[in-house]
Amino acid sequence: MLKQIIQLDAHPLHQANYRQQCRDRLDRDGALVLRGFLAPQALAAVRAEGERHQHQAFYANSTHNVYLLKPDAAYADDHPRNRAVVSSKGCITDEEVPADSPLRTLYNAALFKDFLCEVLNERQLYPYADPLSSINLHYARTGQELGWHFDNSSFAITLLIQKPQGGGQFEYVKALRDADAGEMNFDGVAEVLEGRRAPDRLAIAPGDLVLFRGRNAMHRVTPTEGDATRMLVVLAYNAEPGVSLSETARMTFYGRV
Repeated sequence: MLKQIIQLDAHPLHQANYRQQCRDRLDRDGALVLRGFLAPQALAAVRAEGERHQHQAFYANSTHNVYLLKPDAAYADDHPRNRAVVSSKGCITDEEVPADSPLRTLYNAALFKDFLCEVLNERQLYPYADPLSSINLHYARTGQELGWHFDNSSFAITLLIQKPQGGGQFEYVKALRDADAGEMNFDGVAEVLEGRRAPDRLAIAPGDLVLFRGRNAMHRVTPTEGDATRMLVVLAYNAEPGVSLSETARMTFYGRV
């Protein structure tokens, strides 16, 4: 089944050398783009699913700071710690992904999870315990964007399904803080927010798989331009079993628990 979903000739997930090359690139750059990862027929099937189920998407606009934390009264509203940015997107959840979707086959495949574990340096990966959070398909229509932020998790796994006519650029600044040491780097964050420090950009095409370490890398997706909706799949795993996204987070992202 995986041969119908992954271009295994270009991405031999079972090979130790290939896994090591991927791990080295991710460790070096903080981002890994596996170009043309999805087979064309799988990409077309997921795009069709996305178009078919887009009416089920929950659209949300949220205002947050870069650190995804509650405002800190010790700082002014325009301080980098509290400065507000905007994120807006639509989302369909795991329970809305069809049982026969290539996404579900890929997500559950032992070979794929073994590959991810080795590249990400994780012992094992588990799905979310709640019925919403494991596989999400995100939609960004004209003007919608993902504001600057740091991730709470140590890694993110995404697949671009449909590219917009313009915008929708993934921008990031690697190693801008050290979350484990409690280093916030307010000065560096201010430089990015005020356009005084240019970010790097990832060139991502439909069918590309992206592994990204965003806990210490500040990143965003620029507003979508044009009539074509940007479609992106997030494959979310946990290092421990039995983890659920909080009810507050589920209400914020999905509009239900």
